[in-house]
Amino acid sequence: MIADDYCQLRAAPPGADLYYCTLYLAPQQRQALIALYAFQHEIGDIVRNCIDIEPARAKLAWWRMQTAALYQQHPDHPVTKALAQALQHVPIPQEHLQEIIDGFETDINRGRYDDFKTLEHYCHRVSSMVSLIASNILGGNGTRTAKFAHEIGLASRLADIVCDVGLDARHGRIYLPLDELQQFGVSEDDILNARQSDKTALLLAFQVKRINNLYEHALSLLPAEEKKSQRVLLAMAALQRGVLDEIVRDAYRVLDRSLSLTPLRKLWIVTRTWLGA
Repeated sequence: MIADDYCQLRAAPPGADLYYCTLYLAPQQRQALIALYAFQHEIGDIVRNCIDIEPARAKLAWWRMQTAALYQQHPDHPVTKALAQALQHVPIPQEHLQEIIDGFETDINRGRYDDFKTLEHYCHRVSSMVSLIASNILGGNGTRTAKFAHEIGLASRLADIVCDVGLDARHGRIYLPLDELQQFGVSEDDILNARQSDKTALLLAFQVKRINNLYEHALSLLPAEEKKSQRVLLAMAALQRGVLDEIVRDAYRVLDRSLSLTPLRKLWIVTRTWLGA
């Protein structure tokens, strides 16, 4: 299997959000973007599948070596080989990829976040950094576009946290800030045992409102002349907001179920976003 095919299967198989968001993208940018998100998937899966801490740390250390080898022009994993192709056309600082790994390592060391500030720092590393790199691959230019990418990445990770709160709980993880659980009278056991209530609904409504505000602020930062170049990030945000809308319609019942969009609706949202940018 060639490197690009491997990355496609990891990050953008048919039906995945990234599959639809990159449908209309130029081949060179599409290859680079999918390689980047495949890298994120590889590192994230180490944490998601973590049972024992030490083997997970060893795997992350291995990926640090693989990333260093990429910049020494000796890539030997399909993802780093695909990234090597991308590096021929767009600069991706090595420290940015290393910071993504550092961010996911915090997932191994902690399963709780005391407050939003702590959670925000984690999101910056594992998601905003990815969006910043993606924005550059897409041809983003300027400080305002970089701020847009950072904020859209933060909103993206927070949206994932709300969508996957039940799934994460089944793995013993709670990403919702603990002081906000306390604020709404929700206990950790309520989350871990999927005890849906009016209190959990209010807690999740608070999260969704903050995420939508972040998306709106991110959109306000993006210069009009940069919208076409950033259509992939805009489409990804539109898809996530579509899922959030479904969560609201379902009365925030995400502790015991997962919601998703149909492939046809995904294609419609992406096409509408692409044409409207």
